[in-house]
Amino acid sequence: MTRRTGVVGYVLGGGALAALAAVAWVLSPDAVLAPLSWLADDPIRFGAALVALTAIRPLLAWPTTLLAVVAGFGYGWAGVPIGVAAMVATALPPYWLARAGRVRARDGSRIADRLCGAGERLADATGGVRAVTATRLLPVPSDAVSIAAGGSGIRVRSLLVGTALGELPWAVIGVAIGVSVDRLANGGTVSIDPTVLVAMAGLGALLLVGPLYRTFISDRASPTA
Repeated sequence: MTRRTGVVGYVLGGGALAALAAVAWVLSPDAVLAPLSWLADDPIRFGAALVALTAIRPLLAWPTTLLAVVAGFGYGWAGVPIGVAAMVATALPPYWLARAGRVRARDGSRIADRLCGAGERLADATGGVRAVTATRLLPVPSDAVSIAAGGSGIRVRSLLVGTALGELPWAVIGVAIGVSVDRLANGGTVSIDPTVLVAMAGLGALLLVGPLYRTFISDRASPTA
């Protein structure tokens, strides 16, 4: 009974952390700084709540960078690897869901079959790690990348490594925001240079452009037998 109560408490704590972080993300953090600080006063309590938030985030369809923001607030710059780990872990549920339903989806829809086939060809041309890393760097929803990886049959190891590499810059940005929450509450600002986002997207595109050309464009240009 005690163990069950503890689990429920952690889940509720994660839900509360999620709600508080969401309010801080959208509104002024001043309204939620005190409750977040109370959680952060106990690293174990804060960590348990962060684990619960990581587990329920896919159900809420919130940005994965939010996990890095929370990690930055609770652990400072030491939250970068924690944020990356949370972002990697939260990619697994949508990935497994897509992988489990891949065969049925391809059998039931020509569009799904074509999309999965295109993803498989791209993964074959680039390698699973490179494909996941590149798409994580692009400003697209993280869950969409996880679902595409599962539908394309990319291996779990490739998903984990590629997600860690591709989400690392986003984790650094998120932790920088989390570290600066106190400054925001005091009327300060946190600015992210847009050129950083453009550079990340450009790097992701460069990682994909060669394989995309070889896989799709060159096939169309080649003469038919």
